[in-house]
Amino acid sequence: MSVEQTPVQRADFDQVMVPNYAPAAFIPVRGEGSRVWDQSGRELIDFAGGIAVNVLGHAHPALVSALTAQANKLWHVSNVFTNEPALRLAHKLIDATFAERVFFCNSGAEANEAAFKLARRVAFDRFGSEKYEIIAALNSFHGRTLFTVNVGGQSKYSDGFGPKITGITHVPFNDLAALKAAVSDKTCAVVLEPIQGEGGVMPAELAYLQGARALCDANNALLVFDEVQTGMGRTGNLFAYQHYGVVPDILTSAKSLGGGFPIAAMLTTDALAKHLVVGTHGTTYGGNPMACAVGEAVIDVINTPQVLAGVHARHDLFKARLEQIGKQYGIFTEIRGMGLLLGCVLSDAFKGKAKDVFNAAEKENLMILQAGPDVVRFAPSLVVDEADITEGLDRFERAVKALTQA
Repeated sequence: MSVEQTPVQRADFDQVMVPNYAPAAFIPVRGEGSRVWDQSGRELIDFAGGIAVNVLGHAHPALVSALTAQANKLWHVSNVFTNEPALRLAHKLIDATFAERVFFCNSGAEANEAAFKLARRVAFDRFGSEKYEIIAALNSFHGRTLFTVNVGGQSKYSDGFGPKITGITHVPFNDLAALKAAVSDKTCAVVLEPIQGEGGVMPAELAYLQGARALCDANNALLVFDEVQTGMGRTGNLFAYQHYGVVPDILTSAKSLGGGFPIAAMLTTDALAKHLVVGTHGTTYGGNPMACAVGEAVIDVINTPQVLAGVHARHDLFKARLEQIGKQYGIFTEIRGMGLLLGCVLSDAFKGKAKDVFNAAEKENLMILQAGPDVVRFAPSLVVDEADITEGLDRFERAVKALTQA
């Protein structure tokens, strides 16, 4: 039996939704691979990837199969019981990383919340109540819960919600001297993104991460890597820490982990995990069988030499063409990032106009992103077809041409 659906349009958003978002003027209704169709049947190429989420594009057969198979078996049982997909996915994450223990939840913010709570609990248990300070980077982004938004180094997101959570310090990113000056015997954790995503697609320098690791070791503090945006093959390694060769104590993953289905994970070691005893932390939906079944399919597809090598090859295609566009039209000063997380830094003449570039691209039937007002961001599917890359960047060049000649 089919239920007749009520017709909706973009104007409905402004009537029924809380106005904390300003979505584009069209509504996507169907996707396949790196193509999306809106209500009018218009076809767009997707280089936004749901903000680095749709790691295998839209409606990937392996993910559709995993989801539908699990949907016919078991949807939810809570954490009063365990389930097979959660245990299988945990094994796969442990086998592929430094981790020995996994905590599943639903979003990057929740994974970071768990990571920060774990760091404070470990310090409390081992050293007492005075060791609770967290050091994070300016321009970082770690989520929207009250704790994570305060750890994030962008006050525009944390102001106006009452008293700030205490014990959090922010220092400039990639500035080891500033980090060293901030760390003390009260520091319980240093929290870093290997590549700042929302902060403008800014990669960490190797010496910076190595120095952070050494400072944490010397001060009995934990090193936490937020890999919500960089994880699951996005950089050409399964996780960015593997590219740098710097191993954290705690790692958070979300976004690409479910390929579009909500799931997140906090990864850590046996020694640290034992501090979260029964009752200290929880989540209703964490480890949901459907989410974990999809997560299994994601890691099975991505964590192969062929797919990871393909990320590097696609990076080279994107970067070469974007540099050519930037030079020809004088719109970019730098193309930075790793793998298929790329940031195009706008030149002085176009500073603050990332939204204008986004709008111009949409007119050319292309979906892209921004990372702040001065950086245009690309986070496409890791398996985007070369033909789609070429056509999408042709559309992007037409958008840039129209914008620069306006």
